[in-house]
Amino acid sequence: MRKYLTPIVIVLALVVYSSLVVVHEGSRGIMLRFGKVQRDVDNKVKIYSPGLHFKLPILDSMKLLDARIKTLDGQADRFVTVEKKDLLVDSYVKWRISDFGRFYTSTGGGDYTQASNLLRRKLNDRLRSEIGSRTIKDIVSGTRGELMADAKKSLSTGQDSTAELGIEVIDVRVKQINLPDEVSSSIYQRMRAERDAVAREHRSQGKEKAAFIQADVDRKVTLITANANKTAQELRGEGDANAAKLYSDAFAHETEFYSFLRSLKAYENSFSGAENMMILKPNSEFFRYMQAP
Repeated sequence: MRKYLTPIVIVLALVVYSSLVVVHEGSRGIMLRFGKVQRDVDNKVKIYSPGLHFKLPILDSMKLLDARIKTLDGQADRFVTVEKKDLLVDSYVKWRISDFGRFYTSTGGGDYTQASNLLRRKLNDRLRSEIGSRTIKDIVSGTRGELMADAKKSLSTGQDSTAELGIEVIDVRVKQINLPDEVSSSIYQRMRAERDAVAREHRSQGKEKAAFIQADVDRKVTLITANANKTAQELRGEGDANAAKLYSDAFAHETEFYSFLRSLKAYENSFSGAENMMILKPNSEFFRYMQAP
């Protein structure tokens, strides 16, 4: 009897072990019987929370789904703005499963690759709509936060809602916005042309102001010079008049001395040269001061 008891115990242990399934923390389980999802009395997919659960050996199998927040981060995609300009937008979305039964049925048995593709498609459609209604300036600097908030709201409750996939969108972020090479070149050339036009306008305004300042300075210089010349002429005239008056007064008081100085000056001028010759009478008036008194 003991000979048969040991195999029976082993078989029972194996049956019990195969009847137990553990759903780990951060996961949820869906029971499959012959590959068909098990449902409750309300015909809803029965979800197993973390813990120890029982199943029928061989007949049942447990599909585990990750309940934690996931990040969908793909490559940058090309979008068109309201100005018909292309942008390369690199974004990511954080999501988690909100309805495990719906997620399982809508993604082909809980296929995360298919779920990511469907979610990426919805995100791109939403971003294409949001970017298509904005200008490059708005997207880059003005309403970037509003764009992400609107995209998240639409994916959560709008027409592009991910609720039909059993997915809840936690956050949508735009990491980087770039211009394609051909667009960057055209925008650079346009910006350069605009800056050149502004520079030419500033130079023209500067030359105009410089000419105005130069004309004003020339006018002031001319006016100052004319006033200085006028003042100098007036002062020179007054000086000459004062000098003439002083000479006149001095000569009026000492006429004889003035005649003597004039004679000496005449002698100097007359005999300054070595060959100067004058033929005069000795008692001539010219030699009046050279004769004995």
